[in-house]
Amino acid sequence: MTTLQLTPKLVIGRPDEPGGADRAIAYYRQVLGAEVVSRHTMGRAVVFAELALPGGSSLQVKDADEHDPGSPEQVGGVILSLVCADPDALVSRALDGGGELVFPVQDQPYGSRQGRFRDPFGHQWIVGTPLTMSEAQIQDALDVWDAAGEGSQDSS
Repeated sequence: MTTLQLTPKLVIGRPDEPGGADRAIAYYRQVLGAEVVSRHTMGRAVVFAELALPGGSSLQVKDADEHDPGSPEQVGGVILSLVCADPDALVSRALDGGGELVFPVQDQPYGSRQGRFRDPFGHQWIVGTPLTMSEAQIQDALDVWDAAGEGSQDSS
């Protein structure tokens, strides 16, 4: 196998409160420009939905259930990293749609314009432009940043 494709599946809400996945689908459509590829339910709960993202990747969502107990508030979490041309606009849409700012979008010493938000379902998203520095330059910039005591404000 020479290619791996990673597709995050986000568990939304709590098992006793179905319907969060449909709210998440609407949010990700508004904020990310996602398009619904498929959506499957059992009763009122979404058990699988796939969303196509601009650029070719995808994202999956489902309502919490007894096998997948909940969102990051209940069981921990994953931070999703999204590279895009205009992180300021994307984070603005995220906040307009009910997201919460974790770190503002700003130029980072490691060569990206980047910020972080938490979506209404508890998932954190790092949103930034592509890195423009070599691996060595990035490490040097982070070393300087850390030495200056600014690393604790890291938005990545």
